[in-house]
Amino acid sequence: KVQEYVMENHDQYPRKMCFSVFGADKIEQFNIQLNEELTVSFDIDARQWQDRWFNSIRAWKVERHTAGGTFVPTSFPTSTPPPNPTDTPEFTQGDTNDDLPF
Repeated sequence: KVQEYVMENHDQYPRKMCFSVFGADKIEQFNIQLNEELTVSFDIDARQWQDRWFNSIRAWKVERHTAGGTFVPTSFPTSTPPPNPTDTPEFTQGDTNDDLPF
């Protein structure tokens, strides 16, 4: 038996990921519920079928977070936030030096 779940991280731009739990015993053991704060450890495997590649992401460990603790997702790489608007130089009409080759 296989059960699939979708989780979302807490980055500035949240990402979603689908993973599966294989085996009725693991599904019952993990007992994942909607809107729980979890840290999921998983294995990623790829297989080829008719010249196409498919990924399978299977959870092997699920940890719950208590209400008082802080949640830091470890399943996703952190993304670099975009630069602040003040970090980019402003263009003025006096800037006529064009370094572009076209």
